Amino acid sequence: MTSDSVTVPAPGRGRVAERADAARNRRKILDAAGLILQTRGAAGLSMDEVARMARVGVGTVYRRFGDLSGLAHALLSEQELQFQESLLTGPAPLGPGAPPKERIAALMSALVDRLEENSELLLVAETSAPYARFTCTAYEVHHAHLVALIGEVRADVDAEFLADALLAPLATNLYLHQRRVRGLSTDRIRQGLAALLAPL
Repeated sequence: MTSDSVTVPAPGRGRVAERADAARNRRKILDAAGLILQTRGAAGLSMDEVARMARVGVGTVYRRFGDLSGLAHALLSEQELQFQESLLTGPAPLGPGAPPKERIAALMSALVDRLEENSELLLVAETSAPYARFTCTAYEVHHAHLVALIGEVRADVDAEFLADALLAPLATNLYLHQRRVRGLSTDRIRQGLAALLAPL
C-alpha cells in the first residue's frame, strides 16, 4: 500500500527519522502479526501480543492500525490489491470482456476461493468491530463493482441493495459455519450462489 513507500521531504532531519521509524515499525508489526498467524492461528492475534512480539509499544500498534480489524486488513492488503487489479484489467470473465452476469458469477466464485484460503484472517478482519466488514475498502470496492455489473444486467432493480444481498452469504462467519458445522462443500456453496443469481 502507499503507506509503505514513504516520501521524505527535503527539510527537517527530525521528520525524516520519524517517518523512517514509522515505516520500520509498521514492517515489524506486520511481520510479528504474520508470525503469530503462522504459529498460533488467528485466535492468537491480539494487539498486546503483536506489540510484544514486534517490540513496540501497544499504543504504536493502535495508532498505526486502529484495531484488530485494521491490522488484519493490512495483512490482507497486498492480496486484495492484486484481486482488485484482476477485476479491472485481468482476463475475463473476472476481468473485462465477458457479459456482466458472467462477471458477477466469476466474482462470487473468486470470493469463495478467497474465503477458503484466508478465512481465519478474514474472520478477524470482519468481526473485531460491529461494522468492520462493511466499512473496509475491500467491501466497498466489491460492492461498487457489483452495483455497476447489476446495473448493466437489470436497470429496473435496486442495484445497491442487491449487491449487499449477494455479498451477505459471503460473510466469513457464515461461510465457516456452513463449511465446518453444516459440512457444505465449496461446490455446494458455489451452486447456492449461482441459484441466487438466477433471477438476474
